[in-house]
Amino acid sequence: MGERVKSSHIFLGIAALGLCGLVYAQEQPAKKSGAGGNAKTTAAAAARGKEVFDKKCAVCHYADTDAKKIGPGLKGLSKRGTFTVNTNKVTDESLKTWIENGDTLMPPFKEVLDAPQIKDVVAYVKTL
Repeated sequence: MGERVKSSHIFLGIAALGLCGLVYAQEQPAKKSGAGGNAKTTAAAAARGKEVFDKKCAVCHYADTDAKKIGPGLKGLSKRGTFTVNTNKVTDESLKTWIENGDTLMPPFKEVLDAPQIKDVVAYVKTL
């Protein structure tokens, strides 16, 4: 009888391991962040963007109001959907282009900020 108990324990152990392997194989792989990214990645980018904004952009722009400082306040820019100075549509690309090239009232920042910093500032501005 002792021999039967041992073999049944071995059989149950093998079956349990097989079941664990099956369950593990069914788990979905972690998704890689695509164009939109995930919330954690976006939050990290926005946090980095806030640091850059506070050092380079806050001299001329308010983040917490839409009131004009030297340049327009940026609070609610994404919700408004258009730039106040030219009524162009606000998109990631248009924000990036504006930051890089500036205009007659804003200096260009493509020589001041690198591409990842600009991307992070765009992520931050979209949270305002």
